[in-house]
Amino acid sequence: MRILFAGTPEFAAIALAALIEAGHEIALVLTQPDRPAGRGQKRQSSPVKRLAQAHGLAVYQPERLREPASWEPIAAAGGEAMVVAAYGLILPAGVLALPARGCLNIHASLLPRWRGAAPIARAIEAGDATTGITIMQMDAGLDTGPILLQKAIPIAADETAGSLHDKLADLGARAIVEALAQLDRLSPIPQPSVGVSYAPKIDKRETVLDWREPASQLERKLRAFDPVPGCTSELAGQTLKLWRGHVVAGAGKPGEILAVSERGIVVACGEEALAIDELQKAGGRRLASADFLRGHALEIGMRFALPA
Repeated sequence: MRILFAGTPEFAAIALAALIEAGHEIALVLTQPDRPAGRGQKRQSSPVKRLAQAHGLAVYQPERLREPASWEPIAAAGGEAMVVAAYGLILPAGVLALPARGCLNIHASLLPRWRGAAPIARAIEAGDATTGITIMQMDAGLDTGPILLQKAIPIAADETAGSLHDKLADLGARAIVEALAQLDRLSPIPQPSVGVSYAPKIDKRETVLDWREPASQLERKLRAFDPVPGCTSELAGQTLKLWRGHVVAGAGKPGEILAVSERGIVVACGEEALAIDELQKAGGRRLASADFLRGHALEIGMRFALPA
């Protein structure tokens, strides 16, 4: 099939690679404009753009798609269908209407649960047992279009957003190839009105751990925000990033260090306690707690700050 593709990060690049391998003709690739990134803040191309250029595909990088004039390259490309995966720009109704066979979105959740920008992190944070991929027909709403295909996978007890991202990226790539292969035979199913939830983009304020919350909730947040943006907490005037932990028995003032050993730094929470297994100081690298303690003298009774 001659298709258009819109996507930006690695999640989308994996899908694009699968479509190329499956023999689809990619008429045009839409991706976000190059952005400053890294310590040097040099402008960098998106993973989708790099892959597209490696295969000699035409690339279009509009800043926005609000004006009909910006739709002209899309219309001129003449794709039968458009595949969208984590593109980052809202597609107006005029763009959605351009491909004769519609626009298909690869969404990293089992819709209608976790519509929105951060479905992978929110599923882990909420303690969901399963998640998956939805291939849906796009409409003007936020992830509200009818479902064409769904694939479910379990969420492991030690799953991080990074590990789950990789599993879902591979699953999404396989699912979109399967959906296109049987597009004429798939019947769009409207999303149910029950079970709707939203996955808003992670706000920086959320990354500061509130030790008044249950330890189980904080442990899930550590995994949900790993590898980005990570969770932080202030101790003795220094902001630390906390990466891994596990729930243990313990009680004390929220944020109070209850034990310090090679087995972890145990911190009191609103319910039970969290043993910190991996952490990082500003400008440093991620370290197991035993390695961190060799260079940092932490004592029982010290207390992590509570957010206002």
